Amino acid sequence: MSLRLLLGLGAVVLYALLSHLLMLYAADAPWAIAALFGPLLLPCLALAWRRGHWPALTATIAALIALILIVAAGGLGDVRRLYLAQHAGVHLSLGIGFAASLRGPGLSAISRIAHRLHGGQLTPAMRLYTTRVTRLWVGYFFGMAALSVVVFVWAPWSAWSLLANLLTPLAIALVFVGEYLVRYRLHPEFERISLAAAVRAFQQRDTSAPLGR
Repeated sequence: MSLRLLLGLGAVVLYALLSHLLMLYAADAPWAIAALFGPLLLPCLALAWRRGHWPALTATIAALIALILIVAAGGLGDVRRLYLAQHAGVHLSLGIGFAASLRGPGLSAISRIAHRLHGGQLTPAMRLYTTRVTRLWVGYFFGMAALSVVVFVWAPWSAWSLLANLLTPLAIALVFVGEYLVRYRLHPEFERISLAAAVRAFQQRDTSAPLGR
C-alpha cells in the first residue's frame, strides 16, 4: 500500500472522527456547518468540473452559495435536518443514478468503469458481473438512505451521527473489500486493478460507452 493511499485513508478517518465530534458538541455553530459541508462540496465541485457534468456542477455551486448564506446568517434553527438531508440525499441521488444506468441497452455504472479500466474490452462474463455489482450498489445506496431516516427519527442524535460519520465510511469500505474478494474468487480471469487506477477511471469522462445496461 503506497504512502499516498495511507495518508488519504488517514485523512478520511480523521475527518470522520472530527465530524462526529462536531455534530455532537457544536452542530449549530456556523463555523462547524462550514467545516462539515465545505470539505464535501469542494471535491464534488472539482469532479463535476473535470467530467463536464453541468447539472451536477450547477447543483454543487448552488449548494456552496447556500452554505455561504447559512454561515453568514449565523446558522439555522434546527441544523440537524440539514445534516440528514445531506447524508440521505447523497445516498438517494447515487442510488437513483446507478439504477438509471441499469436501464436500456448500454452499460451499467460499474460496467462503464470496468470498460475504461480494461481498455474498452468487456467479455460477456465481465459485463454480467459488473451489472450485478451495480445492482449491489443500488441496494446499498437506497438501504443507507432509508436507514439514515429511520435512525434520525427513532434513535438519539448521537446514534445518527455515529451512523453518518463513522459507520457509513466503514460500510462502504466493507462493500469494496467484500466485492474485491468475491470478484477474484469467482472470476480469477479478471485483471488485477489497483485502487488508484479505479479512482482515476471513475473520475474520467467516458464518451465511448453508452449509458444504460
